[in-house]
Amino acid sequence: MTKHCISAALLLAFSLQAQPPCVFTQPPASFSIRHVDGHPDLSLAPNAAIWQNAAAQSMWKDCERQIDYPELKTEIRAFWTDTDLYLLFRCPYTVLNVFLPPNNSAERVGLWDRDVVEMFIGDDWSNIRHYREFEIAPTGDWVDLAIDLDRKSYDHTWQSGFQTMARIDEKQKIWYAAARIPLSAVSSKPVEDGTKWRLNLYRIDGAGADPQRHFLCWQPICDPKRNSNHVPEHFGTLIFTK
Repeated sequence: MTKHCISAALLLAFSLQAQPPCVFTQPPASFSIRHVDGHPDLSLAPNAAIWQNAAAQSMWKDCERQIDYPELKTEIRAFWTDTDLYLLFRCPYTVLNVFLPPNNSAERVGLWDRDVVEMFIGDDWSNIRHYREFEIAPTGDWVDLAIDLDRKSYDHTWQSGFQTMARIDEKQKIWYAAARIPLSAVSSKPVEDGTKWRLNLYRIDGAGADPQRHFLCWQPICDPKRNSNHVPEHFGTLIFTK
């Protein structure tokens, strides 16, 4: 990288950091998803039949600051069955930042240092500092973790059994990620019409050091002092409906 490019990158980083923090307000965002019968095969095609009646949300806001990223607006679709939670992400990009070569056969710890989408999901409303984390990269690399903030535990040896898919459309400059997460990986309680879980969705994008990267949140956490996505008191709500 030339000296000019380095200076431009630093100026951009300083400019972004100078933006005022966002303000968390109640109630937080909610995502109501519909029930689907059967056990549909996971698909990365937005026009596939399984996604036609899925609920949809978008994220384009910075996690901590009053910044929007319209060029990175990420579309999310979701539904649930008797056994699984399904999610699809559509992610426009400029330049990809990924681990190479990919390795989809085992989890990749440290995906958060590259381009990735993240799902933080928990059913425990009495101890909100206990939840699950799921991540997928454009290459299909993945990781799942059991989070216990009270013990400062980010256990990547925990296995959820979730299924993942990803693909990159280089011509359109869009990457896609899909997940099928067993409901039992998040909760031992039955999921029914009206069940509510805690949820936040994230996307990390861009190359360089963290100050130069883009950190998008579906429900902005608005807590720059924490400097982390792990702010469960500012999560949104996932609502299961029939």
